[in-house]
Amino acid sequence: MKDERTAAVQRMQDHIERHLYERITMADLASAALFSPWYSYRLFRELTGLTPAAYARRLRLSRSAVELKRGDRTITDVAFAYGFGSVDGYVRAFFREFGRTPGDFARSPTPIMLFHPYGVQHQQPRKEPIDMDTMQYVCVTPIHKPRRKAIIKRGRTAADYWAYCEEVGCDVWGTLLSMDSLCGEPVCLWLPTAYRTPGTSTYVQGVEVGIYYDGPVPEGFDVIELPEADYLMFQGQPFAERDFGQAIQFVQGAADRYDPAVLGYEWSTRSPRIQLEPKGERGYIEFRPVRAK
Repeated sequence: MKDERTAAVQRMQDHIERHLYERITMADLASAALFSPWYSYRLFRELTGLTPAAYARRLRLSRSAVELKRGDRTITDVAFAYGFGSVDGYVRAFFREFGRTPGDFARSPTPIMLFHPYGVQHQQPRKEPIDMDTMQYVCVTPIHKPRRKAIIKRGRTAADYWAYCEEVGCDVWGTLLSMDSLCGEPVCLWLPTAYRTPGTSTYVQGVEVGIYYDGPVPEGFDVIELPEADYLMFQGQPFAERDFGQAIQFVQGAADRYDPAVLGYEWSTRSPRIQLEPKGERGYIEFRPVRAK
């Protein structure tokens, strides 16, 4: 029954994502969930902590903030594109969500906490046997990263994503999405001892920025300097969202078994190991640091 309930809410989340810029009714969501509107509403709120309307509104506001940060659309265009009936209504909703007006944020896009929801089917780690018929390959590519800084949020003892979310909260990713990054997206890092402070975690989340970055740093975040380094990028094949746990296990297992001497390298412990957000359309990606032999 629990799997059935989770699947129903996941279908509603997927429907909201697909129709985010359209009018979404409770009848539409109930049709996706395959339950009555009343039960679908109650189930959605129970598993996500939000009503469907609040969930869609927060997601629209966060996507609109990303549009404003890019600076290529007016506030009026963004307001109507994201389904708000008036600019005034959009401004009020934006201020309630982020504590800033859209105009102020567009002029000075310092980090804010964006809403970055996770599918309910991904909220618990899944340790399942890997189906080798669906996980067929991993691409290995040498990558060079320049000297740079990373703006990070530390945990306490976390060594992986799930423990980090329990210690720090998954909402950190929303703040990171509002920040510019050298690679175009936030990163997760496993820090070598040299980059850790006493009583802090190995696993952290953050963004990589230029070595001369002197812009805003969110409260509670640290800035560390990372050296120029070589990496091997391990990228798995695209996967269905329900198989994300298997996809991560498969790529990490392949990386653990890989001999970098094949490409003239050996493993390095000087730089952090790096993980990108698992996205089904591109496959799971992880970077392991190496040095020339």
